[in-house]
Amino acid sequence: MGDKLKEKLGGSIGEYLTSEQGIQTLVEQARKAGLEDKVRSWIGSGENLPISADELRALLTDDQIQMLVSKTGLPAGALLPALAQFLPGVVDHHTSEQDQPPAAG
Repeated sequence: MGDKLKEKLGGSIGEYLTSEQGIQTLVEQARKAGLEDKVRSWIGSGENLPISADELRALLTDDQIQMLVSKTGLPAGALLPALAQFLPGVVDHHTSEQDQPPAAG
């Protein structure tokens, strides 16, 4: 993945993740999509589980995808595979110094 693309995706995702409810919203969306284990692996200190472009489409809302499309200039068909490679590390980086959201109970 090119450095410019990484920079655009990192900035856009970073903005979202550092927003007031970013991580909490992502975990809730993951729970609804059946992907909570993957997202929690990115937040935790262990190995980051991979995610596919199709799983990302299920995880993210249409509005979130459109926001990323508009910020990066990439069509969704190119954005989602790139984001699938990049998102686990970005979430891991942005949550390494934050408290983890509570587990579903």
